[in-house]
Formats: sequence, structure tokens, C-alpha cells
Amino acid sequence: MAPTAVLFSRLRPPSLVARTSSSHTPYFPTERQRLSAFLTLMKPRVMVLAVFTALVGLMIAPGHLDPLLASIAVLAIAAGAGAAGVLNMWYDADVDAVMTRTVGRPIPRGRISRAEARAFGLVLAGGAVAVLAVAVNVTSAALLAFAIFFYVVVYTMWLKRSTPQNIVIGGAAGALPPVIGWAAATGEVGLEPLILFLIIFLWTPPHFWALALNRADDYARAGVPMLPVVAGRAATTRHILVYSILLVPISLLPWGLGLAGAIYGVAAVTCGALFVGLALRLRRAGAFYRRAAHSLFGFSIVYLFVLFAALLADSGGKASAIVLAWTSIIVSAVGA
Repeated sequence: MAPTAVLFSRLRPPSLVARTSSSHTPYFPTERQRLSAFLTLMKPRVMVLAVFTALVGLMIAPGHLDPLLASIAVLAIAAGAGAAGVLNMWYDADVDAVMTRTVGRPIPRGRISRAEARAFGLVLAGGAVAVLAVAVNVTSAALLAFAIFFYVVVYTMWLKRSTPQNIVIGGAAGALPPVIGWAAATGEVGLEPLILFLIIFLWTPPHFWALALNRADDYARAGVPMLPVVAGRAATTRHILVYSILLVPISLLPWGLGLAGAIYGVAAVTCGALFVGLALRLRRAGAFYRRAAHSLFGFSIVYLFVLFAALLADSGGKASAIVLAWTSIIVSAVGA
């Protein structure tokens, strides 16, 4: 039997039913707690980044989208991102129940049932896609539907539990928001949003593996074949460094092709150098890798925000974009 097969024959996650059938006192959440739990299911912190990158794609696109329609598009994309998070938590409830990082989520804690989460996620997803199609255009709605499908079915249901390259392929779903935003404004997909897609696609593996390095025991206990579990720390830090280096020239493409100005160019060069520096530091950290991994993970979030904020700043001084950006972030962060 192959080493990976042996490993995962020993890492079968216990069912959620088995975990919750203990003799603990039944828990009856209040309506306010249930409302908060439904919002938590939408992964608002993750949603903020997806909505912001979608907003940038929408605002830097050529042409003009009515402010009301732009707001509807952003809210629909936020709802779609939230629906993907809900359906992810619905399917992964058994895994969440045995991981320290996720055991406090609404379904393992008994605040929301799996059936309720599934129904909520499907209704939210369907509503988001329908609103985007009717109010904005079919192209952006189709892309949103595909992103939700890819994240829930391809990544969550298939790749996450079957291959250590899960986050590499599955990262395509998280890279689609700027393409959806661009399509909402133009009705089509161009070179510019595809470059933004590629930036997020290459950013996702080092971002997520930096987190997974410090959660390897959790993933091993749950039977999830994240790269640190299957390949070990040394191989993971090598992969992180490779992806970080590949990210730098791709992040410079908007500047090099004349799609962004000096503000973006300086941000991309500076942040790219810092990203590679932190990845190199992690690669050389040896036994003291945890702090280095945490630093890289934290900076990776700042990196993407700064890069896309620089694109927005270079987009011709659209003041309304800044207002809409903050509005979107605040709305997305409710319940975070």
C-alpha cells in the first residue's frame, strides 16, 4: 500500500453524530444566538477579502455602472461568497467537530443543524445568482454560480479530502471575485481580470499553507490531507517559497502592461519583496517555524489588500469607489 494510503487509512474522521451523541446537557440557543450563528456560517472575515477584490474588479473595469446597480452587484457577490461558506460548513461539519480551530463553529456547537445550514446556503446561493442575473447581467451571474459550485463541490466535497494539492486547484474559486466584478461592469471577461485571477490563484497556496503548518495536527486528526500532513514541513516550506517567487512577476503584469500606474507598481514591488523575504525566512526557520509561518500568514492578507487597494487608487480617482469599498467591507464584516 502506498505511504499516503497507509496514512489516511489511519486518519478516518469520526462522524459528527458520534461526537454529539454524548451525555452532555442539551443546548438550546436563543434566537439572537441563532441569528449570530447564521451570520457566522457565512464566514464574514473570508467574505470581506472576496468582496473587496470583486469590488476592485468592478471599479477598474472600463465603462460606467450605475451606482445602484454596482451596489446590488457587490451585495449579490457578498451573498454568493457567504453561501459558499455556509455550504462548506454544512458539508465539513464532521471535520470541524474534531479540529481545535473549528470546533466552536455553529454546527458542531449545536446552534444550527446541518439541514438548516444546507437549506440556508442553497437559498442564499440561488438568490444571489438570480439577483445578479436579473439586475446586472447573465455573464457575471454565471461566473458567480460557477465559483460557488467549484468551491462547494469541486474543492469541499472532492479535493479537500482526496489530495494534498486541494488548495492549489480549489483556490480557483477564491480567485474568481475580481473576474465576476469586471463582468458585472462590462458583461464580458478581458485580459485584466484574468491577470487578477492569476495573482490570487498563485497567492492562495502560500497563504493557506502558512496557516496549515501551524494546524497540521488538527488536519491529521480530522483526516484532511493538507500538504504539511502528507509531505511534511520541509516540503511545505519549499512549496511556499516557490509559489511566492512565482507570484512576484505575475503581480507586476498590471504595471508592466500599462494597466496600472506607479502607485500599483511601487506597491507590487515592495510587497512582493516582503512576501518572498518572509517565505525565505520560513524556509530557513527550522524547528522555530511556527512564528515565521504565523507572520507570513498575517502578511499575506495585508499583501492582497494593499495590492488591490493600489489598483483602486490607480483607477482614475473614482471617489465613489472608496465609499462603496468601505460600505461593502462593513456590510460583509457584520457578525465577524
